[in-house]
Amino acid sequence: MNRPLPFDPIARAAQLWEDRIGPSETMAAVTGVMRVQQIVQSAVDGALKAHGLTFARYEALVLLTFSQRGALPMRVMGERLQLHPTSVTNIVDRLEKDGLVNRLPHPTDRRTTLVEITDSGHDRYEAATKAVTDIDFGLVGLTDRQTEQLTELLTRVRKAAGDFVE
Repeated sequence: MNRPLPFDPIARAAQLWEDRIGPSETMAAVTGVMRVQQIVQSAVDGALKAHGLTFARYEALVLLTFSQRGALPMRVMGERLQLHPTSVTNIVDRLEKDGLVNRLPHPTDRRTTLVEITDSGHDRYEAATKAVTDIDFGLVGLTDRQTEQLTELLTRVRKAAGDFVE
């Protein structure tokens, strides 16, 4: 990370926005979210790199460990991870190449391919999970309650954008 600035550049930009354009609350909030995303992504990427994983591949392993049988159809993985089928294929290709998952034919649907986590994949998942939880996924500076509030607020935005329905 670069040396910290002696001022908050987002607050400064918000003031300039206010002076020159108009209300700045939304601009400041979005700019803050984008900057925090960079900070969190950098921390998580750093924690996962030692385990040979990207966040997308880590998420896929987590998803498989959450499944009852340690295996899911690729289509379901794409839906749950909110990814295009091509992206899921690329993720699974890499995980399979690394010996972390296997592709299996579905027992009753020949059109469906299952992805199953291997023992090696489960071990990697456990080590990577320790790494990201040890750094709180890079989300520092908040109390537990503030983290809950942040999650609630971001969930509202995601829902309003049509990310999911309840």
